[in-house]
Amino acid sequence: MQHRIVVLGAGYAGAVAAGRLARRLRPEDVAITLVNAEPDFVERVRMHQLATGQELRPRPFAEMFAGTGVRLRLARVTAVDVDRKTVTTIPTTDNAAPEPTDSSQPEQPEQLEYDTLVYALGSAWNDQGVPGAAEHADEIASRPGALRLRRRLAALGAGQQVLVVGGGLTGLEAVTEIAEARPDLDVALAARGALGDWLSPKGRRYLRKVVDGLGVTVHEHTAVTAVAPDHVTTAEGASVPAALTLWTTGFAVHPIPRATPLEVTDSGRIVVDRTMRSVSHPDVYAIGDAAQATGPVGNPLRMSCASGQPMAWQAADAIAARLTGGKLPNTPLRYFNQCVSLGRRQGLIQYVTADDRAVRAALTGRTAARYKELICKGAAWAVAHPTLGLPTRRHRTVPNPPRPQALLTTRSTTKPRTTTPS
Repeated sequence: MQHRIVVLGAGYAGAVAAGRLARRLRPEDVAITLVNAEPDFVERVRMHQLATGQELRPRPFAEMFAGTGVRLRLARVTAVDVDRKTVTTIPTTDNAAPEPTDSSQPEQPEQLEYDTLVYALGSAWNDQGVPGAAEHADEIASRPGALRLRRRLAALGAGQQVLVVGGGLTGLEAVTEIAEARPDLDVALAARGALGDWLSPKGRRYLRKVVDGLGVTVHEHTAVTAVAPDHVTTAEGASVPAALTLWTTGFAVHPIPRATPLEVTDSGRIVVDRTMRSVSHPDVYAIGDAAQATGPVGNPLRMSCASGQPMAWQAADAIAARLTGGKLPNTPLRYFNQCVSLGRRQGLIQYVTADDRAVRAALTGRTAARYKELICKGAAWAVAHPTLGLPTRRHRTVPNPPRPQALLTTRSTTKPRTTTPS
């Protein structure tokens, strides 16, 4: 009887995990089902480019997983029952949006059973509960959000104000991309702290130079407490004009894990061990933004493509090892750099310690922009070629593999690749 592996979500983490599992295991022994609401891969790290009018290459899953043995199921996940080992889904179509739009068509839930579940539904936009943000602000955490922002930016006339709220990596990439693409607009950034305060001195100096050169107004040490259609209000009571407000203050995970007995953090992320296995339910693995995994010194990995793909490698290898009686991977996930695009012509590569703290070294300019582009292309290539880059030998599953407690004490002889953050 085939062991049923269900992977929920086909972002950077889920798609890579499904492909790696297909490469590691024999199709006679396992049935791998990948569930995703949309039929093609979304390059989330390029949403700021999509928002400014650039076209992205389509990457249909049907082509990517052709001949791999991975079964693609187009559906929206609505619930997970970890006791009955079932997933409830609502089917979508090739042209369907992740959320239903036609209330006249009743939804028909379907049940999907699993033996091993890989939860990789990722994260979504987080308005942080700020009044007016959900009603009046735009987001680029999703493709629909980026496309809506694209239409709104195109409709703005010269001189109108665009305010990006959030001084993290997403906010910096968005504000510089918009300022470069639309120099006729009055573009500003509101950050809670100093501009790029987590960067090295060299990184901060270069970031300031680029932002100033693009004509971006920076409101440092500014917390936005309310959003209106034409302005925002700060904690000090000041009003900052904004014909368009883009909110980039962080991400929130889907509420599904909270509705289960899975052990989760206060933010709703599934707590996992070093093999990405749920600490409360051994049949569940969690990867990507939805998982709370730790780095080499015990700090939580940040939500990013950079963390998600190595987590996928770790989970897939651990699942394969447990099913075949092999050795578990035991390589801590670590960071090397943070890659920031600052428009299409400039970039910043901030080198970091294993636990993501900036060091003195940084790469800047056009070379950094090309480096960042290679990182983005490499991440997309890994998703688009899910079964390449691994040994050709597939391992037969063991009918009665050693107990997990015994396997947890072993060491892997081959280390999975580590992460290069973007």
